Amino acid sequence: MIPESLSSIANHLWQSTLFAGLAGLLTVALRKNSARVRYWVWVFASMKFLIPLSLLIAIGGRLEWRTAPVITPDVSLVMQQVSQPFAATTGSSVLVTVPPTPRPLSPILFGVWACGFIGISISWFLRLRRITAAVRAGSPIQLGLRIPVVSSPSFLEPGVFGVFRQILLLPDGILDHLSPEQWKSVVAHELCHARHRDNLMSVVQMFIEAIFWFHPLVWWVGDRIFQERERACDEEVLRLGNDPRTYAEGILKVCELYLESPMACVAGVSGANIRKRIQQIMSHQVGLRLTFAWKVGLATAAVSAVTVPIAVGILNATAVHAQSPTQTAPAGPKFAVASIKSAAPNPESFIFGVRPMPGGGINAANVTLRLLIQVAYGVQEFQVSGGQGWIETARYNIEAKPDSPAGPNGWKEMLKSLLADRFQLAFHRETKELPVYALVLARKDGKLGPGMVESKEGGCAARDPSKPLGPPAPGQLPFCGNVLGGASQVTGTAATVGDVTPMLSRTLGRKVIDKTGLTGKYDITLNYTPDENQRAMMAPPGQPPRPAPDDASGPSLFSALQEQLGLKLEAEKAPVEVFVIVRAVKPSDN
Repeated sequence: MIPESLSSIANHLWQSTLFAGLAGLLTVALRKNSARVRYWVWVFASMKFLIPLSLLIAIGGRLEWRTAPVITPDVSLVMQQVSQPFAATTGSSVLVTVPPTPRPLSPILFGVWACGFIGISISWFLRLRRITAAVRAGSPIQLGLRIPVVSSPSFLEPGVFGVFRQILLLPDGILDHLSPEQWKSVVAHELCHARHRDNLMSVVQMFIEAIFWFHPLVWWVGDRIFQERERACDEEVLRLGNDPRTYAEGILKVCELYLESPMACVAGVSGANIRKRIQQIMSHQVGLRLTFAWKVGLATAAVSAVTVPIAVGILNATAVHAQSPTQTAPAGPKFAVASIKSAAPNPESFIFGVRPMPGGGINAANVTLRLLIQVAYGVQEFQVSGGQGWIETARYNIEAKPDSPAGPNGWKEMLKSLLADRFQLAFHRETKELPVYALVLARKDGKLGPGMVESKEGGCAARDPSKPLGPPAPGQLPFCGNVLGGASQVTGTAATVGDVTPMLSRTLGRKVIDKTGLTGKYDITLNYTPDENQRAMMAPPGQPPRPAPDDASGPSLFSALQEQLGLKLEAEKAPVEVFVIVRAVKPSDN
């Protein structure tokens, strides 16, 4: 399983690699067209490394169109699944559990990346200083060109230096070695670089290569940009009417006399594949101009590459917000008497929870509004969002009784009414694609572990719904279907796998879906050593995580599930219903 940060990077690299592959196919289709067109195709492919797809989708999420249809198009879900093949072990919006036995993978990888980034940046900086020194040591000369010209004693080829204030840098004495026609064609090449601001894209490409130095495709794309850039200027020189032989001789003379530019952001006349360039120049190969249909197609593809992810974000956000209007608890039974008082937590002894009483009443101690919502509506903590900070810090003691005895779960309906009346709770429900865990069989033969044994008839007693919840009295048989969980243990008697998944969901901070296919009832014993996040999930509201156990050598929850129960957790994504608080107010004490 992959940590969330590494998962995001892996998905981004996958998307950018796929985008570059598509760009490569497009340049093959455009091989007979102008090199300047292929140059921009490769530029866009390189720029994709700076623009994560998730960023465009997030932008779209902030531009939601609330009058759009409620149903989310399948294309948005497919696009997200294809673009994010690497599953993370942590969710994006909830506190979740990281795998046990922490490994310093992320810090090590970051250290390796930082060393490469710093090394390449220093290399670029030293080359930049060398070019800057050559410019400062040079002497301005007047040639009547549209950009300033500096003659330098350094052994450099002719080249355009600078991004916004461009300068044509010439080696001393070059005019003595080239004929007027050769000189004219070489200058035409350099003015082409200046006119198209090629150095600006060169600097951007240097930045991309410094960040993604570890990705070979980045360097290959950079080489393709350089090759097509030089070829594009060669084509423009020929279109201006310069003689191919004279131009080729000028390039060869420059290569014979001077060194190639030591800086990628200096656009010179030599470099690239000289032999191939000379052959193309001598054969007067000039790319065809784009037809109107190609122009429309390329423009549509470029716009779609940006707008489609944004549209996916808009549609997803619209569907989420349009699924359910704001609502309160439906009209139903209410408590006849309800007392709500603020509670001051006692750090030494902090007991909390909602305890159903005989007859349908409740006794709640040190509960938060978030916890009351979880109990009343049967949702986990990670499924509750929205509201102000006090919903998970302010605590209350509640005693409530009905007029007449209610059914086994009647108290939950009355609790919903209490939340609507006294807390002025209003909410809506959303369905979001969130990280989940699938609980599956660990072994192909379906064999279960020693901690999961099929229950025997007569080994448990039915619970009396009129009596409070809680463990059985001493000497009494355990209750059937009862699942108890603590900070490091889960036990169940005649329980189904579905009875256990809510406890696992609470511990992990992520929905656990039963995909085992098991339908029997089991006596379950699971012992594990919780990590810091799991201890935080099991802590009382507003309290710090429970302290780590003295002996932390026991198995993690992930390992214990496989070893003791014969089950395992697999990370994936699935639709999860989320309870969004729209309004809530603090109740007055009574």
